[in-house]
Amino acid sequence: MNIKQILAGAVLLLPFAVTSIPSQASASQVIINPHSPNRPAQIIAKKPPQIKRYTPPVKKKVLVPAHWEKTNHGRKWVARAAASCQ
Repeated sequence: MNIKQILAGAVLLLPFAVTSIPSQASASQVIINPHSPNRPAQIIAKKPPQIKRYTPPVKKKVLVPAHWEKTNHGRKWVARAAASCQ
């Protein structure tokens, strides 16, 4: 055999070798539902359980009546008193 025949054989066999590798979908559990007399068999694949991730609680924004005041060192955020807000 010469090198061209070996390479041609390898190129022709490569797609068959790739398709014969088992995939993740082929390892999943398949259940056939026998309780449907008039319908064809239904394939039900069980999904793996979902991992719940921590979600921090959402803090609501509260509007506080306030204003900026100029000081000798810059500006300062000052909340107004509840009685003076009208």
